[in-house]
Amino acid sequence: MLYKSRKNCILCKNNELSSVLELPKTPPANELMTKRESQDLIPLSLMLCNSCGHVQLKEIVPPERLFRKYLYVSGTSPVFIQHFKNAASSIIETTNIDKKDLIVEIGSNDGTLLQAFRSKGYANILGVDPANEIAEIANQNQITTIPEFFDKNVCEKIFSENGKAKLILANNVFAHSEDLIGMANDVSSLLDKEGYFIFEVSYLLDVIDKLLFDTIYHEHLSYHAIKPLIKFLENEGLYLFHVERINSHGGSIRCFASKKKIDLSEETKNIIDLEEEKKLFSIETYKLFGQRINMQGQLLRKKIYNLKKNKKKICGFGAPAKLTTLMYAFDLKSEDFEFIIDDSKFKQGLLTSGMHIPIVSSERLYEDDIDACIVFAWNFYDSIIKKHAKWNMNGKIFINPIEDIN
Repeated sequence: MLYKSRKNCILCKNNELSSVLELPKTPPANELMTKRESQDLIPLSLMLCNSCGHVQLKEIVPPERLFRKYLYVSGTSPVFIQHFKNAASSIIETTNIDKKDLIVEIGSNDGTLLQAFRSKGYANILGVDPANEIAEIANQNQITTIPEFFDKNVCEKIFSENGKAKLILANNVFAHSEDLIGMANDVSSLLDKEGYFIFEVSYLLDVIDKLLFDTIYHEHLSYHAIKPLIKFLENEGLYLFHVERINSHGGSIRCFASKKKIDLSEETKNIIDLEEEKKLFSIETYKLFGQRINMQGQLLRKKIYNLKKNKKKICGFGAPAKLTTLMYAFDLKSEDFEFIIDDSKFKQGLLTSGMHIPIVSSERLYEDDIDACIVFAWNFYDSIIKKHAKWNMNGKIFINPIEDIN
């Protein structure tokens, strides 16, 4: 089975879901290839719950296919290493966790965030991540990591060996689970009565406002707004009390919840009011969103056409998951690109998902006399330009594909 179709809302189980956006079919976004061969093309469509307002993907691809051989590694990005250091400092300041308290991270990847806590003297840390190879890297770096999906059995194992957790973290994984009710229930059961559940997710309002449509792919089953989250968490014995808007991934929210009820912060109330003001739960909003995606695609295709007409050589920078969605949604052609640059050694030597464009190191930017570089890893746009300022001279250009294109 390639996928199954959602029938009920992932948060409230209501079966009244409206289709609000259909993007072109794509293969799984992170399914990089060693050779050119046919890949499954799977529909990519968003549904809006008419009851609670939650936005979610209709198509559910088996998680074993998406996450067991995961290639994204947090520690390869200096930007994210600093982000996690800042996150650890913010969380420590906001909570009353002791250095002896158990900290558990769901989807801990290579342990970069937990390492930030350890560097501040928190030694009782534990990661959970199903990507076998990346979990092994974390264990080799002395960040104890269970190479499994976070579920009831894993929670029982953690509790029997370590007791209750005072802090449970989930960065960019609370959008990945098909069973958010089960995940929230497991979090609640493992969490100490005085504990905190803190998670980061891409923020739906930023996705719409900033045209971050390429963050829509099969790994991301949920597109979170605050209003639907509040009632959902309460149903599982967790109380959202504070939300911070952060710049990660183009626009995210860091959510603070606890097992004891705490009044919503004024900052959070203001953000909820903004969601209503922006009509985030209106079908019309997503219709206009789709039109803006099409218009931006036309602009980028025209830019590429003019460059190729003038015999310019083009490459891409970054092979994140969003590259796949963007290339298919914008109807870009693989033959227009010499290669895609990525600084991750895990991806170099492979081919992009679906389009099968070679992924190479940044050295090729200088060796192949490239004229234009489209930055698909647009969340690192500024740092990429700064790092390669020497190249970005003599008429050579970087292009951000989701911003204004001249």
